[in-house]
Amino acid sequence: MTLAGLSLLGAVAGITIFLGLPLARARGVSPKAKGMLNAAAAGILLFLLVDVMGDAFETTSDAVLGALSGQGSPQAASLCALLLVCGVALGLLGLVWFEGRYIRGELKDDDEPVKGLSARKARRVATMIAIGIGLHNFSEGLAIGQSYASGAMSLALLLVIGFGLHNATEGFGIAAPLSGSRPTWRFLALMGLIGGGPTFLGTIVGSFWVSPALGVFFLALAAGAIIYVIKELLYHGRMHGEGVGAMGSLLLGFFLAFGTDLVIKLASGG
Repeated sequence: MTLAGLSLLGAVAGITIFLGLPLARARGVSPKAKGMLNAAAAGILLFLLVDVMGDAFETTSDAVLGALSGQGSPQAASLCALLLVCGVALGLLGLVWFEGRYIRGELKDDDEPVKGLSARKARRVATMIAIGIGLHNFSEGLAIGQSYASGAMSLALLLVIGFGLHNATEGFGIAAPLSGSRPTWRFLALMGLIGGGPTFLGTIVGSFWVSPALGVFFLALAAGAIIYVIKELLYHGRMHGEGVGAMGSLLLGFFLAFGTDLVIKLASGG
């Protein structure tokens, strides 16, 4: 497969995030339904947090255990551990700084409320979700590109299919806090590019450079960003009330994301 063909596969894997975004323009969304959608989005992101931290911890622990047994490089193990800690911190604290510096100042404070959550805040939360998902999807793109670089073409194709399915649920996660606010198609397109575009970029980077430490760093960045976004979703979800319905929606989102991830692992033999 040529690099152009691989680039097309990376684009296909990322573009499916747009499938869930039109939900944001749904009309007549009740406060209860909006709260349940927010909870489902939090569930999807909660699974992504478990997933990315599990992968980052596995790579790091393998490097550390290898160094302790004399079969690996202590420098490589130390680098992985350092990048894990720094990545989570940068992903979490970086979003706090980015929001305060750019997003809060750019969005008007006098937007009309939409079902208890202002349109300004809804766009802010959606932007944070898109950034966190984008960092996660860059690491997915790295996996596709590295499979290509190592000659495992069948695995690369399976990953494209699996990640494409997974990204569709992530689009829903971005759209959920926007439901009922009728954002512009231009804004939704921007959210799709922020969330899905990194899959394409990661595919290109991964095809040229295979680095476990780089993979750990971007997984950790994604984890830190997702922690921040989950906090935002749960905070705003309290405005719509809590209860069995909301927690049931959270579980539904969690296991929906788990199911798509399981398809990927079963198809790839992992």
